[in-house]
Amino acid sequence: MYIPSYEDMLCAHDRIAPYIRRTPVRVSDYLSELAGCRLFFKCENFQEPGAFKVRGATNAVFGLDDAQAAKGVATHSSGNHASCLSYAAMLRGIPCNVVMPRTAPQAKKDTVRRYGGVITECEPSTTSREATFAEV
Repeated sequence: MYIPSYEDMLCAHDRIAPYIRRTPVRVSDYLSELAGCRLFFKCENFQEPGAFKVRGATNAVFGLDDAQAAKGVATHSSGNHASCLSYAAMLRGIPCNVVMPRTAPQAKKDTVRRYGGVITECEPSTTSREATFAEV
């Protein structure tokens, strides 16, 4: 098993820097008081797709060589990962196929489509997701 090094992390940071937002860290006085300590919140909801997963998705998409990227990317997800991978693929200009349960929220499906992701719906079970993904 490969364990990423500090250098790998620095390379990933450089690779995604043009595509992600630097998000603030905020403190909630109310929640800090309830918890009895100072609580810090990293506001990753300010990323374009609205989730921290855009960092990993963008690193993965832009880490592909041109031959790999030309084939596009695919995932099965019912929400944020699907949105973030679609967003990263759109930025790179490559296809993105997403297997989503038919019961996934319409807003999540709309976000995937807004970023150019092509959705194939499946039944809401792991078995159906995996079988449909294998076909895609």
